[in-house]
Amino acid sequence: MNIDLTETNAGAVASALVRARRSAGSPAMGMVLTLVVVTDEAGRYDAMKTASSVSAEHPSRVLGVIRRAARGPARLDASIKIGNNVSGEAVLLRTSGELVHHAESIVLPLLLPDSPVVVWWPQHAPDDLAADPLGSLAQRRISDSAAVGRGRRGALIAQARHYAPGNTDLAWTRLTPWRALLAAALDQHPVKITGAAVVAERANPSADLMAAWLQVCLGVDVERRASRGPGITDVRLQTRHGDIAVSRPSGRSATFTIPGEADRPVALKRREVDELLAEELRRLDEDNVFATMMRCVAAWSNGRGNGSATKRAKPVRTPEKKEKKKKASNKARS
Repeated sequence: MNIDLTETNAGAVASALVRARRSAGSPAMGMVLTLVVVTDEAGRYDAMKTASSVSAEHPSRVLGVIRRAARGPARLDASIKIGNNVSGEAVLLRTSGELVHHAESIVLPLLLPDSPVVVWWPQHAPDDLAADPLGSLAQRRISDSAAVGRGRRGALIAQARHYAPGNTDLAWTRLTPWRALLAAALDQHPVKITGAAVVAERANPSADLMAAWLQVCLGVDVERRASRGPGITDVRLQTRHGDIAVSRPSGRSATFTIPGEADRPVALKRREVDELLAEELRRLDEDNVFATMMRCVAAWSNGRGNGSATKRAKPVRTPEKKEKKKKASNKARS
């Protein structure tokens, strides 16, 4: 069932939801949370589709919030969808005029009573999620530094500097299978780790978080190297017996290497956003490990040595480059 409301208000939207539920033959609500999706017109379709697919595992009321032009009269248009292969309810709220700056006043009356609230920014999130008017309504706030077109590392650093309990980033969620593999490797081969390296495409926030995690857990310097991707392509733990490595050059399957054993292929496909979001919704309490990583990234961005997440690889100088540098130095002296 689809209902479109133009130039409406939050009370009319709430009443339309009740009528639609009764018409669909399901007056009782079996939803477990409210998922607020803050997006724009360009990303509206993909964001709401992802949120609706996640509601199959986590039945929820999905509230999509689109901020239009702030000029002109205040206006709210709403589109309600119940049924049609959608678990729970989906409401798309388009705000204009003064309402752009007060979207929380529209969302608040539509939240499910006595249920958790999660706010997700699929692309551009505010620097301080908890201080955002919509973010302040939620117990869980989800951003995605990797979805930013430019300035991915800057977006991650901003999240780290303004971290608050309940914040998380899908760049961290992408590391779950990598972390599980590396932890299993150390269980099977418990040796002293002397160093580590993370190889990934440039400005990959997941790689920065992986380097921070390895440094905190193992207490070693982590070298960050660049590759063409996709994503993280190689993680190596250096030991005196050889490298423990997970190598994934294709973005689909990986090779798992442990010293003294045959290489093993493992499934390590790059996961879609709906899988990542579903994983985050399985736990709504604070992720203490992620909080530690945020402190590490924030310290690294401030230039403090004890918080540095990575050690940059020194550039390799060929004999030609060395000779060129020598000639330039002699010329400067003369």
